[in-house]
Parts: sequence; structure tokens; C-alpha cells
Amino acid sequence: MERLSSPAELEKARKSIVSKRDAKKPCITVCSGTGCHAFGCEKVSTAFQNEIKRLGLEEKVDVRTTGCHGFCERGPLVVIRPRDIFYQRVSADDAAEIISETVLKNNVIDRLLYADPNTGKKIVHEHEVPFYAGQKRLVFGNNGYIDPSSIEDYLAVGGYAALGKVLSGIKPEAVIEEIKKSGLRGRGGGGFPTGIKWESCRNAPSPDGVRYIICNADEGDPGAYMDRSLLEGNPHSVLEGMLIGAYAIGGHEGYVYVRHEYPLAVKNVRLAIKQAEEYGLLGKNILGSGFDFSIRINRGGGAFICGESSALMASLEGKVGEPRAKYIHTVEKGLWEKPTTLNNVETWANVPLIINHGADWYTKTGTANSKGTKIFSLVGKVNNTGLVEVPMGITLKEIIYDIGGGIPGGKKFKAVQTGGPSGGVIPDSLINLPVDFDELTKSGSMMGSGGMIVMDEDNCMVDIAKYFIGFLEGESCGKCVPCREGLKRMREILDGISEGRGKEGDIDLLERLSTTLTDGALCALGSTAPNPVLSTIRYFRDEYEAHIKEKRCPAGVCKELITYQIIKEKCPGCGLCIKSCPAEAITSGGKKQPVILDQEKCIKCGACYDVCKLGAVKVS
Repeated sequence: MERLSSPAELEKARKSIVSKRDAKKPCITVCSGTGCHAFGCEKVSTAFQNEIKRLGLEEKVDVRTTGCHGFCERGPLVVIRPRDIFYQRVSADDAAEIISETVLKNNVIDRLLYADPNTGKKIVHEHEVPFYAGQKRLVFGNNGYIDPSSIEDYLAVGGYAALGKVLSGIKPEAVIEEIKKSGLRGRGGGGFPTGIKWESCRNAPSPDGVRYIICNADEGDPGAYMDRSLLEGNPHSVLEGMLIGAYAIGGHEGYVYVRHEYPLAVKNVRLAIKQAEEYGLLGKNILGSGFDFSIRINRGGGAFICGESSALMASLEGKVGEPRAKYIHTVEKGLWEKPTTLNNVETWANVPLIINHGADWYTKTGTANSKGTKIFSLVGKVNNTGLVEVPMGITLKEIIYDIGGGIPGGKKFKAVQTGGPSGGVIPDSLINLPVDFDELTKSGSMMGSGGMIVMDEDNCMVDIAKYFIGFLEGESCGKCVPCREGLKRMREILDGISEGRGKEGDIDLLERLSTTLTDGALCALGSTAPNPVLSTIRYFRDEYEAHIKEKRCPAGVCKELITYQIIKEKCPGCGLCIKSCPAEAITSGGKKQPVILDQEKCIKCGACYDVCKLGAVKVS
């Protein structure tokens, strides 16, 4: 492909690519996200390619490795397009049968279909699977159709059309106005209006005219991987968003700051940059417009604090990744003291959609102050785990039950934690809460980057608060006293409560320390860190009081406050618990007689409880 020198040539190239493709030709798409890699998707892809070659079907059937399809729990995933037949947990051994039966004879293989866990009904088509049916996949949808290593795939689905449109004569100020009109808010945590951020950066004084664009791909929330999957599965959509943002603010240099432990994302975005440069979509005189823009990749070392904008910029400059006070915003003095616009991966990927379809179209989805969709990482105690993209305003109940399939094992839903480690815990009484920036904040939580961890009746809220405070204590950079010392002290208090050393006044002290952090911490990591504690006290105060006053853990989680006991009437003496006990605390009571548990030896690991399916082990 020769370098494209105008938007017209871009459209001509797109038509040429599309004209060579047969929309009716069978295409076996194999999910190649990180989750499916863990399940062996590479072997599945290879098996399909070998079988196609063996049968001489190269001209009749395509095999495409794509980005993440989202339903990670069921991988490896295979979808036969254009019929959209959905197969889950596919192995390399299934490849020959899928080709001979489904591709060549149009027969569906029953054992590879998804079965609804609530009804048992087998589902044939991808869009009918409840996990997908309730979603609105505007940003994430193309992940399942394109090969992230192919710029032609991205062009075939309309890629870089928004860039071509912008460079066809739309003024930068008009681009900013369109983004402002769309109501797009940053998807990285703060929810700041993107258009206003761009406008402030463009208007900020810069004597030498230098302004920077940064893509924040330093996704550090436990259990969250939305940005990683977008960057892995559709890197050109992120680059296109950055290009449009750079044009709007008058920037010519950009950076993708991505975690070093995201090798597939690094590989794919690096390849995407190279391809875009070769096509004339990055570099000098892009599409003959006179606009120059280049992008470099910087791999972060994995520090959670480097997700904070000023810490990220310090890291980019080669300094220790620590935040600074934002008396002067980074849009005025950011990277190397120059005006800088930083947005996260998902935010950038929204931009081409808005330019292509218009702000009026975009604002039809969402709520009054939260427009568009949001991608969540739905994990924890829920049947269908994976990445879900839903319209702003959808309720928690719809996400957890309609899309997520409810709670495994018939357990009762207890709470959901949103917003990452600095987010809050929302109880079952608020399960009909509409999910948007404002409603989550009112509930004591926040949108964050999109982590959503579901908990059932077996989760202890004191233990949950202790986990997140411990995580944040470990990730605190230690620069400011409220965060460094406050989190340490809060973790010590929570340790005491969960270990039976809690005392009157501990809850009040946790609340006072939380106020100190909120008011005095240097950055958002510190000021939002108390959210897990404040929200669990707000909604589950009775659990804290049970730990402190009764020395009891109602959920049966805190080791120092529980004992395991054998229910003799239910124990047939099968011995499974004896085999599972690492401390040899359980011994046989004789043939077909209840086992005997030695409390002195018991380390309260719960292995006996987990392995016994007869309910003969109880926690008290």
C-alpha cells in the first residue's frame, strides 16, 4: 500500500479493501484476547488454519484471530460469521468437526453451545446469549470482527473515516465544540468533561507552541482489564482518537503510557503505529493536510500511582512516579511544563464514534449528565464474568442478573464494589441504582475506570475494606503524610477489628481518619482511598459492631473469630475433608462414622468446608 495523500485516497483505499471481501463468505473468528490466550486459543486458531489448508478451503473459508469478545469466562470463544453461531470453550480437537459440520453443512454442534445457567436453554447465536443481548457495544463491538494486527480490517469497518472527515476542512475549534456537545466525560476515573479539557489545553499559553497528547493505558485496578482489551483488540481506534485530539488542541507529539505487563497490548499498538505511519495516517503531512503527529510508546513499571495524571507525566519525564499538587492544571503545565491533554484508552476510543455519527447521535445514549456507554469489568461472585459495555443509566440489577446471570450456587447477592480499590461498596438495597457518574458518587462509590466486583452473602465487609486499604497502603507513593500514615493506621485498625481486638471508638476513629485523608491527601488516590471503609461502615455498620462488640464475624470469614465444626448427623465419614486438610487436624472416627476435628491443630483454612458437599462442616 502506497502512502495515502488525501482523505479522498483514504476512502478509495477503503472501497478497494471492501470490494475484495465477500460478506457472505464464512469467517471463523477466534477470540485472541489475553483471557482466551490463557485457555489456549493459539492452538485453536492453528488447528482451524491447518484443517482449512488440509481440505483446500483457503479460498472459501476465512480464519481470523480477533481481539477480546468479552465473555472471558467461557473461552476460547469461536464465532462463525456471518451466521454468528457462537461456540464456547472450544478446543483444538473441535476444529475439524466445526468445519465439517457447521461451516460446510450448516449443522450446529450442540455440545459447544452456551447453556443459560438459569434455564438450561441452549443458545445458538452470539447476539442471543444473555451476556451479549443486554449490552450496547458501540466501542467494544468491533473487537470481535477485526484482526488487531491488520489495518485493512480496521479500514474495512470504517476506520480512520473520522480522521479523514476532520482533516477535510473541519476547524480544530469545531472539533472541540462537537466533543463538548457530545457530553463525553473521561472514562479513566475522574469523569471530567473531555471537550472542556481539550479546549483548556488548546487555549493554554505555550511560547514555542508545543502541546502534548497522552493516552493513559496504565490500568492498575485489581480485576479491571477494559483498557488492556481495547488496546489489544482495536488499537487503531485509540490511535485515531488521539490523532483527532492532537489536531484539536494543536499537538504534534503523543505518548501511549502502557503497563509493561501488558505485552500483547504493547505488541499490537506498536504494530498499529507502524502500519499507520506506512499508510500516511501518522507522521508528517497526514493525508496531505499539513498536520504532523507522531506517537511513541512508554512502558510503565506497574506502579498503581502512575495512573494518576501528574505521576504518570513525572514517570514519562524519567522521574520518580509521584503526583504533584495541581494548583496549575496539567492542561496548562503538564509534561515537561507544556500544555498536555491526557485521556485514558476508552475515552480516546469514543472520539471517532462521535465525529463519525455526530454529537446528537451520541447523546441519545445515556443519562442527563453521563452520555454514551461504559465498559465494565464484571468479576467476582457472578455467573457470567467478562467485559461488558452498557449504556449509562442501566441499573446494577440489569448488569448483575440479566447480563451477568446472577449469583452462582443460589447464593444471595450482598453488594457490588465499583470504581476500583478507591471505589465504594454498594449494598443489595440499591440494586436498582442507575449506573452513571452522578448516581454512583451519591451512593458513596464512583465510576472509576470501570471495575465491578460482585459479592455474595459469604463476603465479610470488614475483610473487604481491609483488603482494599491494604492494597492502597502498598501502592501509596508515600509523598504526603495523610495518605502514607493514614492508610497505615486505618489498616492497623481494620486488622484489629478482624482479629478480635477491636474496641469501642474504632469506627469513629476510622471515620475521622477518612475525613483527614479526603481533605488532606495530595492526589485523588489518597483523597478517595477511604471510600471502601466509609461505604462499608455506611451500609454494613452492624457487621463492624458484631466484630467489635460480639467478637463475631457474621459472614464467617475472619479466621480469629470463627471455628469450624463437624455436624455429626450429616457426616458419613467419607474422608474427603481428611485428605484436604493441610494441618492433619481431621482424623477418621471409624468406618461410616463422623470424622473428628482437632481445634488445636485447625488453622481455619476452610479446605474442609470447601470440599464437603454434604454440608457436614459448619462455620460458627
